[in-house]
Amino acid sequence: MNNDSNYFSKYGKDFQEKTFQSLLTDHEWASQMIEVMKFDYFELKYLQFLCDRFFSFYEKYKNFPTMSLLVTIIKDDLSSGSDTILRDQVVQYLSKIKASPNLGDLKFVKEKALDFCKKQSLQQALEESVKAIKAENYESVLKIMKDAVYRGGQSTIGHDFFEDHESRFVQINRATCATGIKELDQKDVLNGGLGRGEIGIVVANTGVGKSHWLVAMGAEAIRRGKNVVHYTFELTETGVGIRYDSNLCNIPSSNIVENKETVLKTYAENDFGRLIIKQYPTGTASIITLRNHLEKLAMKDFVPNIIIIDYADIMRSTRTYDSLRHELKLVYEELRNLAMELKIPIWTASQANRESAKAEIVGLENMSEAYGKAMVADVVVSLSRKPIEKATGAGRLFVAKNRAGKDGLMFPVNIDCAMSKITVIEELSGMSTMDVIESNAKGTRDLLKSKWKEITK
Repeated sequence: MNNDSNYFSKYGKDFQEKTFQSLLTDHEWASQMIEVMKFDYFELKYLQFLCDRFFSFYEKYKNFPTMSLLVTIIKDDLSSGSDTILRDQVVQYLSKIKASPNLGDLKFVKEKALDFCKKQSLQQALEESVKAIKAENYESVLKIMKDAVYRGGQSTIGHDFFEDHESRFVQINRATCATGIKELDQKDVLNGGLGRGEIGIVVANTGVGKSHWLVAMGAEAIRRGKNVVHYTFELTETGVGIRYDSNLCNIPSSNIVENKETVLKTYAENDFGRLIIKQYPTGTASIITLRNHLEKLAMKDFVPNIIIIDYADIMRSTRTYDSLRHELKLVYEELRNLAMELKIPIWTASQANRESAKAEIVGLENMSEAYGKAMVADVVVSLSRKPIEKATGAGRLFVAKNRAGKDGLMFPVNIDCAMSKITVIEELSGMSTMDVIESNAKGTRDLLKSKWKEITK
């Protein structure tokens, strides 16, 4: 360890060099630090250069490079650049840690790294705030400092049970986003809807209505004046947008284009919230991708009240595992963390397994690949319908898990794919499951008979 302990402990050159060395040699620790550390926290140019390439590689490939790979990555940048001083410093530093790792120092560095990030974050925030004040941009100062505190670490010690008891009796504390389905939003079920920091998952087989459910949740939030970010990994941004048009304007999606004036008039006459739809190719988006996008939105003064993700099963994990089951579990854990950090609800969907196609009601056991997904969720609902029911749009909504109230509830529903709406069939709500299935099947048979009569006239 450096003899100048004061120099080391105050996050000087020695500390910063060993911090990057820790990132390079302990990738598990690096995966924890990536959310709080920025490359420009390092004050030395060669460490900024290395850290920037190190994190950029991770963002692109979801793996951290080894030292030998990092050397390969930076070769072109250094050889083509004119900054010979930077090149010499990088070579000298990498040679030093390769020849003399001093791994014993790294434990100390890891213990102090969060304090270092907090100090650097606050220092940068103070400098930005001074500039903002000079420019008379006073409103941005508070946001700058809040962001700095968030990135640098937790701002509170937690809930002091006896001292903070009043907060537990404030109903608005959950800041719920209603589903718009009154049978779910009632007090003894979801108690107003999905609350801030909570995860809701809709489970269904292919073609049943997962994406329509997610649009319905987002549209209901918009009606109530809330801002929505909708991430789509399969459908296009315009395709999702048309589904929102249909839901909000009560016009079938196939008729949206010719009803443009009606759509625009509806939006002009209502005080709706804002909607951002962002598409990423299937399997390319990770939690880091979403965080970066949300940060860009924040810079444009767009703060979502709810996030819709269609759907988390096809997101990419920030770590690579041999088992898809473990990767999916991590994806959902990361989403949970995101919801809690931002204090907003997140609705997403999960594919049901093959056995669900035969099930009258899809349950937690029918979630594909990773039962662990259900463990992180606050609410799990499922949609199910037999092939014979699709013609009439009939199906069943089942509350499989609910931390806010009752679960195990089943409601017969109409799934209107033309307008992305899910509604409970009230006249059937008192019937048994088998009665509902038979009623839906009879309705389908009657519809097919009438269509056949029309065709054969």
